[in-house]
Amino acid sequence: MLGYILRRLLWAIPTLAFVSFISFVIIQLPPGDFVTAYVAQLRNGGEYVTEVQEAIMRQQYGLNDPLLVQYWRWISNIIFHGDFGRSLEWNAPVSALIWDRLSLTLILSSLSLVFTWIIAIPVGVYSATRQYSAFDYIFTVFGFLGKGIPDFLLALILMWVAFVWMHIDVGGLISPQFENQPWDIAKFVNMLSHIWIPLVVLATGGAAGLIRVMRANMLDELRKPYVETAYAQGFGERTVVWRYPVRVALNPFISTVGWALPALFSGDVITAVVLNLPTTGPILLQALKMQDMYLAGSFILILSVFTVIGTVLSDILLALSDPRIRFS
Repeated sequence: MLGYILRRLLWAIPTLAFVSFISFVIIQLPPGDFVTAYVAQLRNGGEYVTEVQEAIMRQQYGLNDPLLVQYWRWISNIIFHGDFGRSLEWNAPVSALIWDRLSLTLILSSLSLVFTWIIAIPVGVYSATRQYSAFDYIFTVFGFLGKGIPDFLLALILMWVAFVWMHIDVGGLISPQFENQPWDIAKFVNMLSHIWIPLVVLATGGAAGLIRVMRANMLDELRKPYVETAYAQGFGERTVVWRYPVRVALNPFISTVGWALPALFSGDVITAVVLNLPTTGPILLQALKMQDMYLAGSFILILSVFTVIGTVLSDILLALSDPRIRFS
């Protein structure tokens, strides 16, 4: 197992280098560069910028250098100095922009993932073991509604309910008076009073889909001979269901951990914009629009690292949960 993990991690190094370079190139494929977008924004706002000033800005940011030089300058600073570069649009270190938002994104997305699993697994098991019961139909309707209602629409409805009926401020994860304050108990409690809306929004769609997946997997497993054999040995229903078919039916959940980690980082961009969440999604979208190459490239590089780590984590968890994978 240890050798397998080491081999996967060694293969990850060239993969990350390749992905980071391709990402850096793709960011610059659209016509123009950051200065072009920035000057267009200034002119739309009524400011006059001469071509000489535009050329000076392009020289100042090093945008006239060959692409390979720009990439090497960026990636070598990350490898040797831990410096992700400077955001061209924000005129601030990329690390200062990323880490605060990343911590909030991880808290929000991790809680929504746990919330989703807590709902989806027991409900999916119940629906499969009580097929065509009244609650099975109710959960089926919930599943279709959860998948059919867009997240941003559900976010708008919950914001209206919270503002009109519960008389609480909505939008964001923290009240304005706590935004620039260091983390303490009061700030954490304030965050908890805001975080339930994005949690419900993000968990509803995910839980609705996973309930249907869990129900289908369980129905397949419950019809297999090993389940009948377990019943024939005298085990009760709860022991048989949770000891054998649930473990096998969980494989699709575990295998998606590799996708869940990068999703934790990128988040739901549209929902984050609607709810005014200070997460990484909106700033990544803005960086791509402005061709802020160091900021956007850093996001994509971290996203790639999360994907590789998540894939290795999925393989390890699958091998631990299912002996057939471990010994095959």
